[in-house]
Amino acid sequence: MTELANLEELLLSRIRDVADYPEPGVMFKDITPLLADPAAFTALTDAFAAIAERTGATKVVGLEARGFILGAPVAVRAGLGFIPVRKAGKLPGATLGQAYDLEYGSAEIEVHAEDLSADDRVLIVDDVLATGGTAEASIRLIHRAGAEVAGVAVLMELSFLDGRARLEAALRGAPLESLLTV
Repeated sequence: MTELANLEELLLSRIRDVADYPEPGVMFKDITPLLADPAAFTALTDAFAAIAERTGATKVVGLEARGFILGAPVAVRAGLGFIPVRKAGKLPGATLGQAYDLEYGSAEIEVHAEDLSADDRVLIVDDVLATGGTAEASIRLIHRAGAEVAGVAVLMELSFLDGRARLEAALRGAPLESLLTV
């Protein structure tokens, strides 16, 4: 079995399906068993850190909230700075914001204005790529801050929701790497 197949098998074995959460008809992918397993969490962190190195990232952005859990150890492992992208109103000081549409309504994310510069190549880390709304907003926010997007790395891509297609133009040729595709 290849190293990638072993990684996929390990990660999948530690992701639990929770039926009808948060609403009827939804199959929620719970990553808390993966986080609780030191071998699986280390393997995931190492895989993301390798992506950071391969893309030439200088900083890691984690998207609220599970992207914080995954992105911070990746930044430490790769020797890079970590930047949280938060829901609007959660960061003190001067921020840049980016609004985006959700299925029912809209939302806004923010980053500290001084945390990114034109010299930065940013790897965006999150747990799941679904419709791509939050990832697209974070890409736009990073570009507005003057930084370059080195790539997007997600644990799991829900391919049936077609988020990858939504991100193509915003990525401007930067890679989107998912460790698992379901």
